[in-house]
Amino acid sequence: GTLTEGKMNMVKAYSGGVCYNVSGGGFVPVGKFTRSTDPSGEECSKDKTLFSTLLAALMCCNTTLIETKDPDTGTRTWTPKGNSSEAPIVVAARKAGVTEQEVSSCARVLEVPFSSARKMMLTVSDVSTCGTLGAWGIGLPKDTKYLAVVKGAPNYIVDYCGQCYDEHGTVGEFTKELKDATMNAVDEFSDEALRVLAVAIYPCAEMPFDESDDDLTVDDKFKAITANKFQFLGLVASIDRPRVGVAESVKMAHEAGIRVVMITGDYLKTACAIGRDVNILGGGANAVENAVDCMRMRPDGKYLPDSAMDQLTSATRVFARAKPEDKLEIVKSLQRQGLVTAMTGDGVNDAPALNQADIGVAMGIQGTEVAKGASAMILLDDNFCSIVDAVHKGRVIYAGIQKFVTFIMSVHIAEILQIFICVLGGLPVMRTPLLILFLVLVTDLPPSIALGMEKGEPTLMKQMPRPKDEPVALGFMWFSMIFNGLNICIIIFILYVVALRHFCDGFILQADIEGIDDAQYKIEKARTVAFISLVWADNLRCYTARSFTLPVYKGFFSNPAMFKAVAVAQVGLYIACFVPVLSGQILALHGIGIGIWGWAICLFG
Repeated sequence: GTLTEGKMNMVKAYSGGVCYNVSGGGFVPVGKFTRSTDPSGEECSKDKTLFSTLLAALMCCNTTLIETKDPDTGTRTWTPKGNSSEAPIVVAARKAGVTEQEVSSCARVLEVPFSSARKMMLTVSDVSTCGTLGAWGIGLPKDTKYLAVVKGAPNYIVDYCGQCYDEHGTVGEFTKELKDATMNAVDEFSDEALRVLAVAIYPCAEMPFDESDDDLTVDDKFKAITANKFQFLGLVASIDRPRVGVAESVKMAHEAGIRVVMITGDYLKTACAIGRDVNILGGGANAVENAVDCMRMRPDGKYLPDSAMDQLTSATRVFARAKPEDKLEIVKSLQRQGLVTAMTGDGVNDAPALNQADIGVAMGIQGTEVAKGASAMILLDDNFCSIVDAVHKGRVIYAGIQKFVTFIMSVHIAEILQIFICVLGGLPVMRTPLLILFLVLVTDLPPSIALGMEKGEPTLMKQMPRPKDEPVALGFMWFSMIFNGLNICIIIFILYVVALRHFCDGFILQADIEGIDDAQYKIEKARTVAFISLVWADNLRCYTARSFTLPVYKGFFSNPAMFKAVAVAQVGLYIACFVPVLSGQILALHGIGIGIWGWAICLFG
């Protein structure tokens, strides 16, 4: 689902002991069937058993193929409506020449839908008017009224079968050798990452249960029908190609310390092949060790003890032939190991696992409303790449918060210490409450917001996930806050002392300055020097806060928002210093009054 395109196309078939190749791509019903061993490429779609396999499989489908025509361009497109796993059967049957009439003439009288427990779907159709299974298919026994068809997991269906058909449509015993050959074909197809379905039939003169008994459940009817030995027809194998970019995204997730685990109902070898294609599994023996059939989790029908389950799930990357309830047990096991778990799902039966996971992710396109309701997040495009992109974006946002906190704390530490030292040392207070408010809202806030808009460092997705209980500000960040805060504090305080001596006739203490002429005006000029210097220092500090690891010049122009924020802060500074009334009467700043000496000392600081 999230790893593959969800657009399956039949490329292989196995029927009557013969392997077939299927040509054509997409949903266009144009292509041909050829024997894998025939270099001439002769069309073989009318081989009796092959044709019967396709028709029987189609009788056990609820999917239709619809042709639409674009009124403007005249382009014809084919779209399947229904289950994506049935789409390749419908398309392939049309390629083989199976007609709508051949299907509609066999009225369906019973349907047992696919379930994760049964691993198959069953239908019963009325074939009393049919002597053969389609125009080119096998002959049916004379007294046949009903035809039961099953399609599903090969290992399950093969066990139900006692007979099979050869390539000429002759029925015979389904011997152990023939069953082994069939399962070998399944293995070969699975090694090519093909999803394999088996098809079998059971012709009967009457239903093997009392049709008038309304108390019989669907399961009762299923058991009654499958108690009889079915006749094996063949295999259909389809490929669901990995989505573009998935392999790269899985690799990126691994580098980010995220373990990607695939849980699928597919056959083990199919799951392994897909796992290798998308980089979930390695290529050697490691792949075998890290992929398991979910039967190992419940060897006797009961799940393993917690310790054994945790040992199994700790290294496994692919779980095959999984049931929905297996997902829940896997999530619980991973959580017992202290891992944060995100689980994807789309079905009603996935809801418990989605709800149990730390982050339940429901499919936005294929997902049911129940799955969406049980999830914390909905994946709108059903694409695994979007999950990794979201992780990256989340890390960028979190890193932006850390940079914001580091920057704002360092400048505020400096501002608080400056005022504290002035009060403690008996100097005139460096900043009035109104100036403090102006600093916070006009000169510090815009760069702080711009820090949250940083694109993120190239190594962000190579860092290990942080522990859940880890604080936002780490030890090295506190060191940076304190170190930079002290630097700014000391430099601005020295400038303030120099400005006081210059403007206040050599005095720096409040008690001494109060006795001189125009004392308040002279203190305000010294404050103006300190204020300008602090704004400039803070603006420079916001550039050094953009990265914890890279030098300032790396990616200097990568965040236009930072330049805009600094420009806003600078404009605010000069408005505060030069606009009449605002500067002199409200903020008590004198940008002209400090003269060239005052601006020079600010620049020096």
